[in-house]
Amino acid sequence: MSAAQTFLNRLEERISERQAASLPEPTWIAARRQAAAARFEALGFPTRRDEAWKYTDVRRIGEGDFVLARDAAFSKATAATLTLPIEAIRLTFVDGLFSADLSDLSALPNGATVEPLSQALANNHEAVGGALGRLSGVEFSPFAALNTAFTEEGAVIRLAPGTVVEQPIVLQFLSRANEAAVMSHPRVLIEAGARSQATVVEHYVGEADAANFTNMVGEVLLDRGAIMKHYKLQEAPLGDLHIASLHVDQGRDSRFTSFNVNLGGALVRNDLVADLNAQGAEASYLGLFFAQGRQHIDNHTLVNHNAPMTFSNENYKGILGDRARGVFNGKVIVKRDSQKIEAYQSNANLLLSDRAEIDAKPELEIYADDVKCSHGTTTGQLDEKAVFALRTRGIDEQTARGLLTLAFAGEVMEQVDVDAIAERVERTVAGKLPERFNLAELVDASLNEVHDTGLGEE
Repeated sequence: MSAAQTFLNRLEERISERQAASLPEPTWIAARRQAAAARFEALGFPTRRDEAWKYTDVRRIGEGDFVLARDAAFSKATAATLTLPIEAIRLTFVDGLFSADLSDLSALPNGATVEPLSQALANNHEAVGGALGRLSGVEFSPFAALNTAFTEEGAVIRLAPGTVVEQPIVLQFLSRANEAAVMSHPRVLIEAGARSQATVVEHYVGEADAANFTNMVGEVLLDRGAIMKHYKLQEAPLGDLHIASLHVDQGRDSRFTSFNVNLGGALVRNDLVADLNAQGAEASYLGLFFAQGRQHIDNHTLVNHNAPMTFSNENYKGILGDRARGVFNGKVIVKRDSQKIEAYQSNANLLLSDRAEIDAKPELEIYADDVKCSHGTTTGQLDEKAVFALRTRGIDEQTARGLLTLAFAGEVMEQVDVDAIAERVERTVAGKLPERFNLAELVDASLNEVHDTGLGEE
């Protein structure tokens, strides 16, 4: 019996126990689950023989004996310390289950709907089903197929045409320290009507001793002129396993900006795909990943320029210390007849240890001739000239190295317009740097000075 079949059998037993006490599902959901499970079984868990997973070993997931969360109980006091301190429309999930006690939808404006997936299905399962899983290629990955087969909860966000949501919409995923490792498969669906605007924040965080598995799939549908900023702040406990895929479908003149920040997790894989399907569509990818110890963070991105006069820009930065390993694979495909497009891609990595490792692979596939495209990647250590320049200002060497490490991340972070996220990332990165960098008391004042100087190298 294959690892995928064994995994399916264990999961189906636990799902059936829960569903026995619940209402029967609509026929289309059951059929979709069955088809996705069959696809996952046929694909199996990816191995390092698969090109897309060449540098990431997921055997610990396939061999894991995970249980399902029984409830969404979580200390409000603990949740308060983990929650981003911003005024927001908030849905909170604990080990994948919706928590009404930790959610707040009071600021939701007219024209916007934000609700847990279970409620959206109960209210109008046909409308949700029409959009859920509509994007082609969403279930190409085995993990995305696994999500479709066993999704229990998630979030549905709908914006009517012309709706502008001022406050961020925060989807908070809390991971508990359980007696047995818990598995969840959250599903997020976002439909933004014509000329609507919103900021969505996915925040993954949890108790320090948690060691759970999250397998998330998100779908974003942007109609003509819609503007969406999507933040992912992944600071899950260092024992968590985290797999996520986000697929974006963009209409004419739509703009999608992704800020993908990864600081936590033992094993992390992010797949981000944007389909630019009409003229004027723009996609911007900004990413920062910081790994230490034996963390493994893998980012795979893909932009499909399916129409002429579309634009994409990507800038990912990695900081790796100790024996951490990072992967960046960014791919841009320019389809035939997609003329007059612009596509730019950059990846820079900073190694803080001789034992840290990065595997970087930027790719371009161009089937049109009137285009502007560039890509590149660099990997290195801190610029010694910049270290010396700071030392001439009276800053000791180790502190200078710490400040320059923060400045290296600053090119991405300075574009973050949610202050609470920027501050959380800066403080987290400073706190995870080697103690000898001595940044605890200097991060606020000195960080501003280094940002002003523009010192550091890619």
